[in-house]
This record gives sequence, structure tokens and C-alpha cells, in this order.
Amino acid sequence: MKIHYRIIYLLISVFFIYTLLFCGFIYYSISNYSFTDFYKRLEIRAATTATIQLDNPKNVSVIREMRQEFLEKLPNQEEYIYQIQGDSVVVVEEGQETLNEKFIDNLLEDGTGSYRKGNIFYSGIRYTSRNGSEYIVVVSAENYFFSHHIAYLRNLLITSLLYALLLIVLVSMLISRTLIRPVQQIIKEVEKISSENLHLRLEIPKTRDSIQKLANTFNDMLNRLETTFETQKNFISNASHELNTPLTSIIGETDYALSKERDAEQYKKSLSNVMAEAEKLEQKTKALLLLAQTGFDGKSQKQIRLRTDQLILDVKETVQKLNAKFKIYLDFSLLPENHEMLKVKGNFYLLHLALTNIVVNGCKYSNCEPVYIALGASDTHVVIVVRDSGIGIPERDMPYIYDPYFRASNTSDYVGYGIGLPLSRNIIRMHNGEIEVTSIENRGTAVKINLPIWSGPL
Repeated sequence: MKIHYRIIYLLISVFFIYTLLFCGFIYYSISNYSFTDFYKRLEIRAATTATIQLDNPKNVSVIREMRQEFLEKLPNQEEYIYQIQGDSVVVVEEGQETLNEKFIDNLLEDGTGSYRKGNIFYSGIRYTSRNGSEYIVVVSAENYFFSHHIAYLRNLLITSLLYALLLIVLVSMLISRTLIRPVQQIIKEVEKISSENLHLRLEIPKTRDSIQKLANTFNDMLNRLETTFETQKNFISNASHELNTPLTSIIGETDYALSKERDAEQYKKSLSNVMAEAEKLEQKTKALLLLAQTGFDGKSQKQIRLRTDQLILDVKETVQKLNAKFKIYLDFSLLPENHEMLKVKGNFYLLHLALTNIVVNGCKYSNCEPVYIALGASDTHVVIVVRDSGIGIPERDMPYIYDPYFRASNTSDYVGYGIGLPLSRNIIRMHNGEIEVTSIENRGTAVKINLPIWSGPL
């Protein structure tokens, strides 16, 4: 059964049972009240009858007229008076109706009693007259409220229950569609996504609920899939292209050296050329393997809680060891007072590698001019900004800066492989962070990194 119908059936069942119980409670309460109230009215009439018939025989006609005027006669109302002899003998005169024996016993024992025979209700009292004689006075009548009004109430509740059932069905369908529509929308959007258009993302609803969390989870999964697919798709072509040049040089140099006898200096020169190309081949192979290993497989990386300020200090030390001419200045003026806001969950080695690549690029492409690293924090993220005043990136090249082995058109005079920035982006995204590059040609580049603040135990 589809979840859409299951929700409808569940809502209908819950609301219908609740409405049924509510109607049953109302019917029972009013019915019970009508019995209690009617018995009380009969008891009052019994007391009135006893007073009129037994204590005021001379004024019977006057009192009866007053009772008829002020005390409404009930439907099929009958009055019964029985004299008591001794403690338990009730004298029933000839022509009088014999009442229920259990009812009579209750009157003798408790002084009051009531019972029902069909729709005729009986209520009576044990009464002592002024002359000391004891009597049982009973009044019976048809409970018009129960026979007519309760029947009307019952019909009204049944009709209301049917209308409520119809309303419940409509409301259940509306609620179900309201709940299911976002999920159906997600399903439609996911069905459009394939390996050919992994750049598509689900629209995030504005409501802060499980649907929004589901959409965010899907988008995070798509981020990982896209990065993995791009890496795998480009790895072979990049590897064959990048490895082909040094291999061709090595083979050519070897063929040249072996083509005829040469002196020692020529062999040394050929071996030196082969060594240089082999070193380039080694570096490119390591870069390719490292890039492939950061294909957004976050589970394979051990993550710990680490402080970003210490990370930046280590990056600065590492970069300056690589080249003593590199100038790096740190700006910690925006550090939060709470040092816990500088902690992130991540892999120290990978984050160190990502930041090192970015800082080295800044130093290299600014011809060893100063590179500034600023650290700050918002309520949810640690913010790292690396800024240089180097050659910048031409605007036409900006869409391709994350493509492996792509190098901007103005970097021909600088040694590089075009692997550092794509590698850094993979690492940042692996840590659920974001990287943003802004650049103006001949004026410099700024790289902004946002990493989620660590919250809770690892």
C-alpha cells in the first residue's frame, strides 16, 4: 500500500474513532442526566401529592388548581398512595395497581426509590402524615424528554457523525497531500538526475523540518557523487595526457643515447635528462593518486577535533620551510573570545595540505610578495581568508579553475601542474565546507574558506 493511502486511512481511523467516542460520551451523559433529572421531578411531585392528599384534604381543590397552574402535568402521569401497616406491610386497596415488589422494598427500607418500566418512570417516597400514619406515595409518568428529545439527539449525533466522517476524509486527503507533496517533488527532481547531469541539485524548502533535512542530505550525497564521478571520469584522461609527455621525453632521450656510442659526458647529460623527466613523472603520479584519494570519500578519513588557529600556524611554518623567500602575515584580529568557536571536525593532514596548496599558490603567483591569512568565526562557521596581490586570474579562466590540470593563461612563466586548487576544493568539500575564489587580473586573488564549527562529541 502506498504511503499516501496509509496516511489517509490512519488519519480517518484516528479522527473517526475520536469523533465516535465523543458522540457516545455526549449521548451517554445527556441520557443519564435525563433519567436522574426526571426521577427527581417525579419525587417532587410525589412529595406534593402526599402533602395535598394526606395533610390538606379540606383544601384539595384549591391546591390542585395551584398545582395545575404552576406545576406542569407530565405525559401519562399517574399517582399512587399505599398505606403502610407495621414496618413492612403495604396495603393495596381493591382496584389499585400493584407495583414492583423490589421497588416497594426499597421505599420501605430507604425512604425513596425509583425504577423504570419501558418508557414509564416510577419514583416514590415513604411519607408520614400529620396524624402519624405512614404511606408510600408514588408518581409515574412517561419521560417525554427521553422518548423524543433523546431520540432526536441520537439522530442528530448520527447525522453529525456521518458529516464528520466526510469532513475527516476530505481533511485527511488534504493533510496527506500536503505532507506527501514535498516528498513527491523530491522524487521527481531526483529522477531527473543521472550521471550526465550530476550538477543538478534539489530545491531546499524554506520550512525547517525533516523534508528540508532530507533535501539537504540528498544534496550532500550529490556533492560527493559529483566529485567522485568527475575525479574518476577525468583521472584516466588526465593521467594519460600528463604522463605521456615525460614518458615520451624519457623514451626519446634513451633512444638518442643508445643510437650510437657516445662519450661519458653525453651519457651523463642523457641520464640527467632522464632523471629530470622521471622526477616530473613521479610528482605527477603522486599528485594524480592524491587527487583520486580525495574523491569525497569522507568515511575513509579519520577526523578529529582540531583548532584552526594552530592549523594556520603550522601551515605558515611549513610553507616558509619550502621557500624562505615566501612572506606570510597572519591577521588574528577577528578571533572570537570563545576559543571553542575555532574548533572544527576534520582530518588534520588533509586540511593542512589544502591550506598549504592555497598559500603556496598565493606566494608563488605574487612573486614572493606578502600573502595575508585572516582567521575569524561566525555563529556556525570558521572563516579563513587567504589574500595575495599577485598576477590574479583572467576573468575568462575563472569557470575552469577547479578542473584538474587546468592552468590560467597567464601562468606560463610559473612552474605548476594545475592540481593544487582542485585538490584543495575536494578536501574542503569533504569537510562539509565551502571555498570561494575571487580574483582580478594583475591585482591579486582572495580565497575564502568556510568550515563548520565543531559541535558536540566526536
